[in-house]
Amino acid sequence: MFDFDATLPLMAVQFLLLAAILNVVFYKPLTQAIEDRSDYIRTNETDAKERLAKAESLAKQYETELAETRKQYQMTIAAAQAEAQKIAAQKVAEAQQEAQSQREQAQQELDQQKQAAMQTLEHQVEALSREILDKLLVGI
Repeated sequence: MFDFDATLPLMAVQFLLLAAILNVVFYKPLTQAIEDRSDYIRTNETDAKERLAKAESLAKQYETELAETRKQYQMTIAAAQAEAQKIAAQKVAEAQQEAQSQREQAQQELDQQKQAAMQTLEHQVEALSREILDKLLVGI
């Protein structure tokens, strides 16, 4: 089937020479390009993981700061509401006190007017009593 003459070693040498040329010209640059690409992908993947970890830590930090800020503004609002209620209660108390003092003053004025009216009536009653008495005494 096979002839083992001089062509077989020549074919073997040609095959080895072709394999060496292909290795130098094609396989080594291709292998180098694949390795470079793999290194590039690995580097980018590592960088991406680092960036993702950093982004996650920043997100957690911002969420913590946001929660703290919300807590502070809620405390500020609660304090402002308490202060407003305190001021409102104080104003209501002042208004009630002023109304009470005005009521007392009005009552005093009414008492004074009543006293003045009673004195005037007493004088008029006295004057009318004298007139009646004088008319009665004159008529007798």
